[in-house]
Amino acid sequence: MSIVEAWLAELQERFGGLSLTVSDVRIGVFYSAARISTGHTGVAFTPRNLDDTVCCPQSAASAPPAGRMAGRDAWELASYSFSDVPLRRAVGVAVLNALSAHAMETDAVEGVRILPGVDALDAAGVEAEDTVAMVGGFTPFIKRLKGQVQELWIVDKHPEALKPDEAELWRPPNKASEIIPQASVIIITGSALVEGGLDELLAASSGARRVVLAGPTASPWPPPFFARGVHLLGGIRVLDGERILQIVSEGGSGYFFEDGAEKICMVPSSLTAQV
Repeated sequence: MSIVEAWLAELQERFGGLSLTVSDVRIGVFYSAARISTGHTGVAFTPRNLDDTVCCPQSAASAPPAGRMAGRDAWELASYSFSDVPLRRAVGVAVLNALSAHAMETDAVEGVRILPGVDALDAAGVEAEDTVAMVGGFTPFIKRLKGQVQELWIVDKHPEALKPDEAELWRPPNKASEIIPQASVIIITGSALVEGGLDELLAASSGARRVVLAGPTASPWPPPFFARGVHLLGGIRVLDGERILQIVSEGGSGYFFEDGAEKICMVPSSLTAQV
């Protein structure tokens, strides 16, 4: 069972078959968002490669059913999270994050500390002697870590997104299996929940002293992630769902989310976060 399948299964068990629907779905340039019938909203990274959802009848059949998602069963749309179609996965993960927000509001998460307003890098406790592998280029993290740790590698599909003085840090994704086992701290973008490969990345991270899953997409129900080797989740808690839906619809990136959400970190109670 993949980590995303375990996430869905735990939520279904937690809610015991509770009937929930999706009341709104938005698919934006950078993020997608979904609101469920409880009023809770979740977001997920929108994949860039949409070759399989271009505007022709054959590919349209595999795309999310635009105009027909609102009002549908939340568990049905959550199962999109392990679809073969990237855009469906974005919708599914957004719904799972909305369901997770509902679960964390209604039930205490046993053995988990939730730290509101805390940045993931602050909580990670990175030290000068650490070697850091970053899967996905987190610009604010790069600025803070460059030249401050023993080694910093950035594994990313888009080297053009890095600044000229950061280019030497870049490694291609096909080198991830070589780079990650060398790192003492691993920071993985939450977009891996949509783009795939998270299970393999976590398997390669088993020797690290700290594994962080970060970004707005990394806002799940924590237990299945901690059980599979994640030490810290650095996501968001949506405070104003209507505002987040508007931001996503208007093409906003995560930098705009502070208008309707706050950063949160989630760590196992046994782990001492550096905050």
